[in-house]
Amino acid sequence: MPKNKGKGGKNRRRGKNENETEKRELVFKEDGQEYAQVSKMLGNGRLEAMCFDGSKRLCHIRGKLRKKVWINQGDIILVGLRDYQDAKADVILKYNPDEARNLKAYGELPESGERGEIIGLMV
Repeated sequence: MPKNKGKGGKNRRRGKNENETEKRELVFKEDGQEYAQVSKMLGNGRLEAMCFDGSKRLCHIRGKLRKKVWINQGDIILVGLRDYQDAKADVILKYNPDEARNLKAYGELPESGERGEIIGLMV
């Protein structure tokens, strides 16, 4: 076997992901969309989320987010509601903790109340 003389393999050539520190514009919900908090990861690109309108929905992580954005239990997400299936939704966007705090400050997310204990997981 030849001796390794290089300075790393494919991962070094790929480079580091430098867009983590980049600020992005805060996206608010539109009609047909709802804010939700992840309550359970189910695997196979699906999760169970508690929407802030009070219903629990089975959400599908779209392909664009599947390998690039890691979603964990307790994260705040934006879901697109399906007009033909009320119990299912599609994940559009994951908010980082700073963005979730900003949404709370703007009054988009409820401060406390019947779902106050759920929001406590977020920050």
